[in-house]
Amino acid sequence: MTQPAPSPHLPRAEIGVIGGSGLYAFLDDATDVEVPTPYGEPSDPLVVGTVAGRGVAFVPRHGRDHRHPPHRINYRANLWALRSLGVRQILAPCAVGSLRPDLGPGTLVVPDQLVDRTSGRVQTFYDTGAVHVAFADPYCPDGRRAVIDTATRTGWPPQDQGVMVVVEGPRFSTRAESRWFAGQGWHLVNMTGHPEAVLARELGLCYTAIALVTDLDAGVAEGEGVQQAEVFALFAEHVGRLRTLLFETIPALPGERSCPCAHALDGLRLPLTLPE
Repeated sequence: MTQPAPSPHLPRAEIGVIGGSGLYAFLDDATDVEVPTPYGEPSDPLVVGTVAGRGVAFVPRHGRDHRHPPHRINYRANLWALRSLGVRQILAPCAVGSLRPDLGPGTLVVPDQLVDRTSGRVQTFYDTGAVHVAFADPYCPDGRRAVIDTATRTGWPPQDQGVMVVVEGPRFSTRAESRWFAGQGWHLVNMTGHPEAVLARELGLCYTAIALVTDLDAGVAEGEGVQQAEVFALFAEHVGRLRTLLFETIPALPGERSCPCAHALDGLRLPLTLPE
């Protein structure tokens, strides 16, 4: 694979934010940056600025006009572009449906486990060679602790664990599917958390999901089932709180990584050279 040479003019950032619906204006007074990758273009130009003196790069997951449905997002390009700018820690807010009545709309959840129910998505950078990255614990323990502590301190105490099942989309689940998911003991359903999390791990990055419950999934509540309008409206209602949480969490992230994510690639022989 031919890899584009990194531009010496690209700005640097240490922390990345991959935002979902409604977070496209995360950073004020920032610079748009086009980052070339071997995997095509990211969802949109990255936005690079600072928060509390730390360099931050933001990627609008679906594009700023929400033109990329979850199954068509170029996840590999997004993650590669972030690493190309120097990012090593990622915060990933997302909208989720709840599979439990006690986790109602507006609940903040910091999941600790993931189940993949997608199909057909490219979910690795390593198409040659034997590169098997450990993924038993998909989220960064230090990132999770920073989010949990910050959310609790700022008055939005989260559910501090949960299993997020990621479905292919773009349709919502049937009642039978969501009842099956709930019956497995899973807590949340989402469309974008995979392969985003595993691609971050394959690049040796820390990745922390921050899940905002926007609805009760179809098998949990009676009625018409999930509607797109209610999901967007609930996320928009809480986007200010999410923005505040991100701004408060960024300075709380460790300056030096000592978590397992930082050593995920130790001892592996990689078939490509990762951006520095």
